[in-house]
Amino acid sequence: MKKTWIILLIVLNFNILELWSDDMVRTRSQVPQQERWNVEALFANAMDWKKEFEVVKGEKTAPHWPDLSAFAGKLKASPQAVLQFFDLYFDLDRKLSKLYTYAHLRHDEDIVNDENLQNYGLVSSLLHDFSLEFSWVEPELLSMKGEDFQSLIADPRIQKYRFHLEKLGRMRPHVLSAELEGVVALSGKALETPSKAFGALNNADMTFLPAVTSQGEIKELTTGTYLQYIRDPDRALRKSAFINLHRAYEAYANTICELIQGQVQSHLFVARARKFKDCRESALFGNCIDPAVYDNLIEVIHENLGALHEYMHLRKELLGLDELHPYDLHVPLVEEVQTQMKYMDACRQVIDSVSLLGMAYRNDLEKGLEKSRWVDPFENKNKRSGAYSSGCYDSMPYILMNYHGTLNDVLTLAHEAGHSMHSFLSRKHQSYVNSQYPIFVAEVASTFNEQLLLQSLKEKAISKKELAYLVNYEIEAIRTTIFRQTLFAEFEWKIHSMAEKGQTLTPALLNEAYLALNRTYYGPEIILDGGLEVEWARIPHFYYNFYVYQYATGLSAALALFERTACRNPTPSGVGLGKLFDGAVSGDSRTASKSRDRYLQFLSSGGSRYPLDLLQIAGVDLRKKEPIELAMKRFRGLVKELKTLLGE
Repeated sequence: MKKTWIILLIVLNFNILELWSDDMVRTRSQVPQQERWNVEALFANAMDWKKEFEVVKGEKTAPHWPDLSAFAGKLKASPQAVLQFFDLYFDLDRKLSKLYTYAHLRHDEDIVNDENLQNYGLVSSLLHDFSLEFSWVEPELLSMKGEDFQSLIADPRIQKYRFHLEKLGRMRPHVLSAELEGVVALSGKALETPSKAFGALNNADMTFLPAVTSQGEIKELTTGTYLQYIRDPDRALRKSAFINLHRAYEAYANTICELIQGQVQSHLFVARARKFKDCRESALFGNCIDPAVYDNLIEVIHENLGALHEYMHLRKELLGLDELHPYDLHVPLVEEVQTQMKYMDACRQVIDSVSLLGMAYRNDLEKGLEKSRWVDPFENKNKRSGAYSSGCYDSMPYILMNYHGTLNDVLTLAHEAGHSMHSFLSRKHQSYVNSQYPIFVAEVASTFNEQLLLQSLKEKAISKKELAYLVNYEIEAIRTTIFRQTLFAEFEWKIHSMAEKGQTLTPALLNEAYLALNRTYYGPEIILDGGLEVEWARIPHFYYNFYVYQYATGLSAALALFERTACRNPTPSGVGLGKLFDGAVSGDSRTASKSRDRYLQFLSSGGSRYPLDLLQIAGVDLRKKEPIELAMKRFRGLVKELKTLLGE
């Protein structure tokens, strides 16, 4: 039986210390307790974790959990047997999830710490054993006659597991015999190797030549500082950072290509073993996502690439450049008025911005950020890069960040707080088995909260310049989250299609495919140089199995929901996104209140339905093209507003 627990790990490619200089990165032991997440709420220390681990791991030899394994061959006997088994199974599942959460959080605090590595390895191995030991469950249940299985689902004694069984029933054509399921489960640990190897290379082993400013100042270059430098007004620093970062990945291009090839082959193995048409169908099937959702996204984006090309032309003009290069794409077109914000001030801004969702939501978030220590905010040596929200049913929703005080970091905090509140409400209102919302809807709550913060900041803007900066930020959010992630999604689909046709992936082949897509997306204004062709080598999402498209669909859904639920003004272009919501009118307070309630219901529904059905609770239908099309109209409207604000 496949693991049903999922640790929510949403990773952003957005990475100063308030009391620490740029060139001094603290060790983990130098970070004071008040600046750390409260992992001790799970287990007081590693010793307590190990004691629980010893209890939960069961027997030394398989079967590790004989009381559960004793149900093998008996699940068809009666619904009562299924109920007893699931109660025991999910209780164990829940304990394993808690053990894993503690170990992976500790690991990410310091990824080279030996004890952290060992504990993370121990629990990862135990989870593999858990998956292997119960690989017989699905085949046994699905060996029941169709009418008997439907009677089991309808039995009132089994109702708390009804949706779990319904999802299992959908897999009937793709579940193998118990023996073959055991083989697939046995392969799981090996199939994780490419992703883990890339993570180790990317987070610990990669080093970069320093970046150099126009004044000749040497700047340490890391994956975290790169995201600062690429937005810096100093073009020499941007260029130096871009070239030196990608030069390092180019040096490992053959190794990384083999890792990607290994990951793609693992996806292909699973797809073919389970008799799916292709890797994409295999990845989308579990969440009941029609491949047309993926197709529609790419189709609508291609139809609107003219808008992106127009923005590239505007960017080139506003920056006063003869040539636009990849290292010119992230620098703000308007100078940021507020360049640094202390972390606690950022927390206050985020908390205040969510008031439109009601005091209960606001108070829960305030407690989490300011009192309960949900967040591990600051960078330390060997800490995992980026940002994410994670946790389990029996924990607070933890947030990892590498906060540097920029507006980008403040919005990242809002983003991760959106994920965490989604998790908080799902766990509060759903049973364990239905508490984990599917990845497809994960980016909706996070980007919705970003929109809330942007609206709050725009309302407080005291000048056209400040407002223009925020409008440009919104434009860039759509560019990087919808256009760019769709580019990634198209590249991912392309390399999987190559493998399905028997082609061997090589650095040259990947460079060519990646460069061609960038040329199509960004148009004639941009000079594609400086190592852009090897950018694929540094993107961790290509190891996530058709994940990235969900950033684009998620933001599109969030923009539509925000317009109806919280937006106090029409979109700049006058586009009424409210037509997606049963004729709702933007600005109608009663409709907005009703929409807010529906949105909170969506957040509280966890994984109790399929993702497209969950979004329909809130009032948006991603089976249609409209949400993507309206996001494109919003993009055009924002570009027009920026031109007006800047007098273009």
